[in-house]
Amino acid sequence: MNVTLIDDHPILMNGLVSILKSSGMVNINGTGGSVKEALELLEKQLPDILVCDYNLPDESGLSLIQRAKRLYPSLKIIVLSMHSEPYLVKEILKEGVQGYILKKDTQEELLTALDVVYAGRMYFSNEINTILMNALNEPSENKLLTPRELEILQLIAEECTNKEISGKLFISERTVETHRKNIFRKTKTNSLVGLIKFAYANNLI
Repeated sequence: MNVTLIDDHPILMNGLVSILKSSGMVNINGTGGSVKEALELLEKQLPDILVCDYNLPDESGLSLIQRAKRLYPSLKIIVLSMHSEPYLVKEILKEGVQGYILKKDTQEELLTALDVVYAGRMYFSNEINTILMNALNEPSENKLLTPRELEILQLIAEECTNKEISGKLFISERTVETHRKNIFRKTKTNSLVGLIKFAYANNLI
């Protein structure tokens, strides 16, 4: 099978390439680290499966999935991500991806996912399946923002920078930025003033 890999972490990418090449079942026909590079690779040679991260430097992986599916409806996509938030997993699954596994899963899980998806079926790791099942009975899932997003929203309202939020919550600045983008998208606001007004109007802070 032909696979294109998209992830902007060189160490992880090198590991993925090594694992897939040594498996003897995969031909890697392109690697990239951004949505722009991904679309350029897909235009040059359409693979059987696109494996992509959710966090990318220029746009989100969700944007890549949406654009790739619109351009190439038959393209099979597996998301390989560190994100396991139920709302995010469900949002990505709505876009028609064929697989979702976590970066902390084993290499055997990745190879199984590729094999299953290549055969025309869908594959979600055990943890993703558990997350989705638990979310069905989780009342807080119906709320607009997750507890972590509410924490970040409160800190945004206090005029904290991404770096300051990162330090307070012990998460990376990149993760903070991802949450910030999700907050703006879910509240349908596009400015800090609009976000704060929305937050007060809906008793979010």
